[in-house]
Amino acid sequence: MSNQRSEVLATNEAFYRAFEKKDIEAMSTVWSQGTGSLCIHPGWNVLQGWKEIQSSWVKIFKNTAYIEINTDIIATEIRNNIAYVVLVENILQVVNGRRIEAQSMATNVFEMLGGKWYLIHHHGSPIIR
Repeated sequence: MSNQRSEVLATNEAFYRAFEKKDIEAMSTVWSQGTGSLCIHPGWNVLQGWKEIQSSWVKIFKNTAYIEINTDIIATEIRNNIAYVVLVENILQVVNGRRIEAQSMATNVFEMLGGKWYLIHHHGSPIIR
């Protein structure tokens, strides 16, 4: 089980590194390409299927000059071929020349497909202080 946990956490980490690098190709290797994938960005409607999700990341990447994300893992659970990671995203970004720091609570759900963990659901919500 600990090997599966490290694989899930490595995939979770790969998601955030692709996000920071604004690398759509790296992002596409983390996400399941299926129509059942779901993504909820803070303040957005639910996106379903990789095509919608991919175009949202392209839009985010184009409109983000710089982003850094450090995570604080709260919980990781694995049940058969499904795993989830609940975490706090500590975000530093530059938007229109302004430095913005924020936190989001996020849940990432992964599914084991063909011997590899893929992200099938990401939900981020801002933490209001």
